[in-house]
Amino acid sequence: MIEQFRDRVRAAAASGGKLRIRGGGTKDWHGQSFEGELLDTRAYTGIVDYEPTELVITARCGTPLAEIEAVLAERNQMLAFEPPYFGIGATFGGVVAAGLSGPRRANSGAVRDFVLGAKLMDGKGEVLGFGGQVMKNVAGYDVSRLLAGSLGTLGLLLEMSVKVLPRPFAETTLRFAMSEPEAIRKLNEWGGQPLPLSGSCWVDGVLALRLSGAQAAVDAAVKSLGGEPMPDADGFWVGVREQRHAFFAGDAPLWRLSLPSVAAPLAFGSGQLIEWGGAQRWLRADAARAGEIRRAVAAAGGHATLFRGGDKAVGVFQPLAPPVARIHERLKAAFDPAHIFNPGRMY
Repeated sequence: MIEQFRDRVRAAAASGGKLRIRGGGTKDWHGQSFEGELLDTRAYTGIVDYEPTELVITARCGTPLAEIEAVLAERNQMLAFEPPYFGIGATFGGVVAAGLSGPRRANSGAVRDFVLGAKLMDGKGEVLGFGGQVMKNVAGYDVSRLLAGSLGTLGLLLEMSVKVLPRPFAETTLRFAMSEPEAIRKLNEWGGQPLPLSGSCWVDGVLALRLSGAQAAVDAAVKSLGGEPMPDADGFWVGVREQRHAFFAGDAPLWRLSLPSVAAPLAFGSGQLIEWGGAQRWLRADAARAGEIRRAVAAAGGHATLFRGGDKAVGVFQPLAPPVARIHERLKAAFDPAHIFNPGRMY
């Protein structure tokens, strides 16, 4: 399979062609436009190594995410960044390339925080290894983590090693009726306390707070916080992670706002859903308001992404500052000098 990938990459580089790297296609809508001939990774599958006592799993890019999570569940372990599937065909490579995390991200860490190593095929068809035997480019980046969220623009992710964690012994979800300003204030207040938080979501005047950990710690937190137990809590959190919650229904453009957790509510005249202790806020608003939204979010110290729907001509991702854009350009040139991988997917 590696030789087949190499032949495709070198042929594209020689002819000036473009390659569209794709696994299960469950996140095709994420990012800017697609261009190039399809390079399907799903045939390159399999768990290469899993050592439960070391809390590390290594798998090939086409391995189904469901297969990996099933193997981990047998040993009562999990991917603590709680990656969304957005479809039954989600692959391990797609998880890392998309860099998207679920409700646990604020308390456990993001995808990049768990990536320990990677094998990458660059734009010359060469296989590069990063991680165990650390290999850095001339700028000195931690390349294996740099690949998380790169949307396949730097190369073909072949294999990844990620850290896993034990599943919590106990878990419960509490709900509280409160306004948006009160929810932001309480989330920051609770975030500074030794509470076993593992998820938060405010929408439609109700704050849901998930607690995970040792039974004694969860029981003590429930007694301290009050609130009401949430029925079907597992279904609720899956609905938030997979964006099947009622808030995400419909065709209105969906914006993802990344803000300091203490930022005051931003009034855009439409509903919002708040996660990650106040740091991630989802907004339904027309893409034509991109300038207004991004100015307001930037003034609050954050950035805005047109996550799903709307006219992508406004730019899916927050425009980069010139110095940062130059770093992106140099990285792209170092890994993919012929610009064959997923051109235009990010900017």
